[in-house]
Amino acid sequence: MVSDEILGTFAPIFVYWAYSGIYIMLGSLDNYRLHSRKDEDEKNLVSKSTVVKGVLLQQSVQAVVAIILFAVTGNPDDALTEQKSSILVLVRQFLTGMMVLDTWQYFMHRYMHHNKFLYRHIHSQHHRLVVPYAFGALYNHPVEGLLLDTIGGALSFLISGMSPRMSIFFFSFATIKTVDDHCGLWLPGNLFHVLFKNNTAYHDVHHQLYGSKYNFSQPFFVMWDRILGTYMPYSLVQREEGGLEVTPAKEWKDE
Repeated sequence: MVSDEILGTFAPIFVYWAYSGIYIMLGSLDNYRLHSRKDEDEKNLVSKSTVVKGVLLQQSVQAVVAIILFAVTGNPDDALTEQKSSILVLVRQFLTGMMVLDTWQYFMHRYMHHNKFLYRHIHSQHHRLVVPYAFGALYNHPVEGLLLDTIGGALSFLISGMSPRMSIFFFSFATIKTVDDHCGLWLPGNLFHVLFKNNTAYHDVHHQLYGSKYNFSQPFFVMWDRILGTYMPYSLVQREEGGLEVTPAKEWKDE
């Protein structure tokens, strides 16, 4: 039987590639793309093979850290505690994990944009994807992957008090959400677009030159952008050649 620790380590990696694969198959739906396929090929500054290698490297580091974290914090009574935990406790842990991850990533992400050295040598690697796509969600410099995602995930796990079993669901959900935010498709009925203001179009704004100092929040909420004045609302307009385009909302441009 596979342990919760092993599943907590490798399930998010499997989910990442499986969910990205779905969006690869849906990539031909040009009417729902936020950028044309031509733009994806011409504007991005890195090859897809390089992106795959970069993501696999980051996931390898995350797996090693997760194994160490589970080994250090492991408790043989975790499974029994999980069974006795009420639904309210589990919901509280899940929401706490979301808040911790969002808070850590907002401030680290914003600092990497405002510190010229960190942006030039580290964070700019992620912005080589001017036109985001699903499996490029975790394409980062290894240092950024460690600081934002790996340490942020570890803090979410520790501060929320979630068990290895709960972490399977939390980090798989966070992975799906992150992939969705980079998928480049605005599909009707997508629950992430209905339930979260921080979504595919919201994050696409950040990847464009006009929005590079806005919409830092990821992956769940937009509260820190709103509180600290880095929120840029957007509008979706139809492109003449087909598909959709994200632009700053009129009320923002009029300010």
